[in-house]
Amino acid sequence: MASFTLHGIPVSRGIAIGRAHLLAPAALDVKHYLVAEEHVEAEVLRLQTALATVHRELQTLWNELPKDAPTELGAFIDVHALILSDPMISEAPLDIIRSRHYNAEWALVTQIEELSAQFDEIEDTYLRERKVDIQQVAERVLKKLMGSEPLAAARPATLDADDDEVMAQMVVVAHDISPADMLKFRDRSFIGFVTDVGGQNSHTAIVARSLDIPAAVGVAQASTLIEQDDWVIIDGDAGVVIVSPSPLVLQQYRDRQLAAQRARKKLSKLKKTPAVTQDGTAVTLLANIELPDDCGPALEAGANGVGLFRSEFLFMGRAADMPSEDEQFEQYKRAVTAMKGRPVVIRTLDIGADKPLDPTEHTALNPALGLRAIRYCLSEPQLFLTQLRAILRASAFGKLRILIPMMAHAHEIDQTLAMIELAKAELREANVKFDAVVDVGAMIEIPAAALALPMFVRKLDFLSIGTNDLIQYTLAIDRVDYEVAHLYNPLHPAVLQLIAMTIAAGHKAGIDVAVCGEMAGDVKLTRLLLGMGLREFSMHPAQLLSVKQEILNSDMNLILPQTRKIMRSMDPDVIADAVAALHATPPL
Repeated sequence: MASFTLHGIPVSRGIAIGRAHLLAPAALDVKHYLVAEEHVEAEVLRLQTALATVHRELQTLWNELPKDAPTELGAFIDVHALILSDPMISEAPLDIIRSRHYNAEWALVTQIEELSAQFDEIEDTYLRERKVDIQQVAERVLKKLMGSEPLAAARPATLDADDDEVMAQMVVVAHDISPADMLKFRDRSFIGFVTDVGGQNSHTAIVARSLDIPAAVGVAQASTLIEQDDWVIIDGDAGVVIVSPSPLVLQQYRDRQLAAQRARKKLSKLKKTPAVTQDGTAVTLLANIELPDDCGPALEAGANGVGLFRSEFLFMGRAADMPSEDEQFEQYKRAVTAMKGRPVVIRTLDIGADKPLDPTEHTALNPALGLRAIRYCLSEPQLFLTQLRAILRASAFGKLRILIPMMAHAHEIDQTLAMIELAKAELREANVKFDAVVDVGAMIEIPAAALALPMFVRKLDFLSIGTNDLIQYTLAIDRVDYEVAHLYNPLHPAVLQLIAMTIAAGHKAGIDVAVCGEMAGDVKLTRLLLGMGLREFSMHPAQLLSVKQEILNSDMNLILPQTRKIMRSMDPDVIADAVAALHATPPL
């Protein structure tokens, strides 16, 4: 196949080289892992056993049909038995296990998806609807597989530079992937993501960065142009996807991978070095996490604490089965204890927009401006109280702070503080321990909040600037819409003014101000934020050491005068050039 290149939006640094895995939404519910060579035949046997079991069940159903049963019922059983015996079901998935090393469930789903696509092309309505029968048969087999213990072990496959026949790791290619679905790929043999849609600061992109894997989004028609098992290179720094690369191009990118690995190894030596500029200005570097398991990478990167625990990832995909107070408490407690005395900022449920509890539910006409974040929590007081009690209970086990998203009105501040007091009263009545003076802060992510800071600093203990939404709401740009992604600009003068105002108001009031949005982890903006007065950066653990290196190489004596000039400019091009020059300025 001829090589070709696709262009999209870079969202997560690095280079990934592997085989394309085209992902249909239904496949997300199935286990995906690669099987070691010595276990392939055992995995084949597992699928054969499941097929045989379903065969026997169908035969038993047919034998036990009542005499007065409708004729059609027996006919349906016959059809399902015939489908199960067809080589396209009984043999093709076995070939996939042997050739691609997929586990049994994954191999079966892959084959069913290919068959379903073929049926969709059939013009005859009756025949086209037989796709449902195939899917029903597959579901029976999948249930048997999911109820059995895997005979083959998952294998972290690698690509040998000298042997293209070695089993390669997988690059996921899809039209779109929700943040919750992306989290399902932790600890699997997937090393990169490509999606047709998405933007630089969509939550899917944010999760890709948190997983520290190369990704490109907004790669129009990638899922239709790339074929299953194509060799794919993702250049996460440029947003470039190279399909079926030539041997020369493949080697060039392998060399770049190796150079990047060496650079990261150098950075790891900074883990225990305090983040202090050359003139002695101390900076606090915090980590953003989605789940308690992320605390390990945060500590490994030398984080001073957790600046943002996105609690919504405990809720997503669970609209019908919300996490209980005890379940939430255990998760929050795990994070607090894992950080070993370092502070943990837990953001209350920030649901809505591109983070729905149930992706299938009807959404508002404009969800970004609708019932989301604190608005949603205040409209569901029992759910909010349950979470607040769980967070407060965890505060007895370490330094914890509560962060409230998307507040803009005085009554929202008052109602939230009243709810926290009610949660405390309920815990006191139950004789449950908690930190009675736990800090409460607000996310500044709406222009109205940045323009009304006095009402926040009077009543709250700290502020955290959510630059992702602040940019979106200031510029009226949907940050998940790739068609307007080019207008999403963190260096717009209005955005910079709002950030500077917030930092200055916090300093004047004597309260902490952090940036927990994506700007904090962008090394090209580190010196600008330092010059604006920021002293707390919260970012993905994977970005922390790079930002620390930039801080160590900075000198406020050089940064401050250049930053003042930038803040006086209203010309976006002038600002962009000046920020690039500031980033490139060598230390004294």
